[in-house]
Amino acid sequence: METTIWVLGIVVFLALAFDFINGFHDTANAIATSVSTRALTPRRAILLAAVMNFVGAMMFTGVAKTIGGV
Repeated sequence: METTIWVLGIVVFLALAFDFINGFHDTANAIATSVSTRALTPRRAILLAAVMNFVGAMMFTGVAKTIGGV
């Protein structure tokens, strides 16, 4: 039982770490155009991306429901 809890903890940690690192790539792809065209300053673009990524994660759970239903 104790081994199962440790393995579960490691899997959850790795999943959260992957999600965090994947967010770096999403943010870079999402803001590159607006910063390179000078439509937004880097600070505003990063703030906008951070807020919208958070809102999206909290409000839209369609993918998680689909995966969880399999």
